[in-house]
Amino acid sequence: MSEFDHAEMAARLDRCADVPDDVLNEVVTRDGLCFWAFDRSEIPALSGEDTPDRELAARLCAGCPVIDECLELDLRIAGPDTLGVWGALPDADRRALFPVWLRRRGGEA
Repeated sequence: MSEFDHAEMAARLDRCADVPDDVLNEVVTRDGLCFWAFDRSEIPALSGEDTPDRELAARLCAGCPVIDECLELDLRIAGPDTLGVWGALPDADRRALFPVWLRRRGGEA
């Protein structure tokens, strides 16, 4: 599953560490492409298969200006119970990232 470096990705999110949840939520819902560029009924469902889901996540989020903020928000709010696509990653990749991200924030995985 390691198509990305968990430690590097978690470190990239450190810039969002001090941003309050409500501010992250506002930024993501205001600027996230998925909130205004797509008709949600046209977005295909995730299959649960790693490669197709990664490809779908990459396509859905391509060019989005708030990928890191979106990913940070989902890790905070949903954590290991995440579903769908957030921050250009399918849920399986975010579940793998979560313990690395949590340890960087001083939590126990």
